Amino acid sequence: MNKALFILSQLNTDDVEWMIEKGRLVTIPANTTLIREGEKINALYLVVRGSLSVYIEPMGHREEIAWVWRGEIVGEISFIDDRPTLASVRAVEDTIVLAISRVELMSKIQKDLGFASRFYRGISMILTHRMRDTVQRLGYHQELETIEAENVDDDDINPAMLENLELAVAKLNWLMESVMN
Repeated sequence: MNKALFILSQLNTDDVEWMIEKGRLVTIPANTTLIREGEKINALYLVVRGSLSVYIEPMGHREEIAWVWRGEIVGEISFIDDRPTLASVRAVEDTIVLAISRVELMSKIQKDLGFASRFYRGISMILTHRMRDTVQRLGYHQELETIEAENVDDDDINPAMLENLELAVAKLNWLMESVMN
């Protein structure tokens, strides 16, 4: 599921309008690095068009760990903890991202507590989903099945998210159309 949907499911119309107004479109040519592993970043990125590859370089060997497409967000972990990135991100093809400056976003969060609450709830839903997925891929969920009566499948979505999914998809489409016009 697109990470942007987790955030957009929590944000209201004014929040999305603010993102459209404050974000700037950046074109990343194919094979160009957007984010370098170990460096700090100054924006949160939403992929508007194209695709990105997320990779790490342990001991000089490049290892792809994820692909990112339209509607995905990158840079959220480093945004939260303001530390250097854990991976590099490069454009697989010519890609357009909506860059929302860290300074602008932090200013909005500090001035608008409602936005801050909604935004951080969306980010926490992304990270929770990622953690559950990781635990399941590592096989730990098999041990938990004996403890928990109900097992969470990889395709399961937080019920709170599911309620807002259709609206989040509409917000994502609106955001994408608005920034490209």
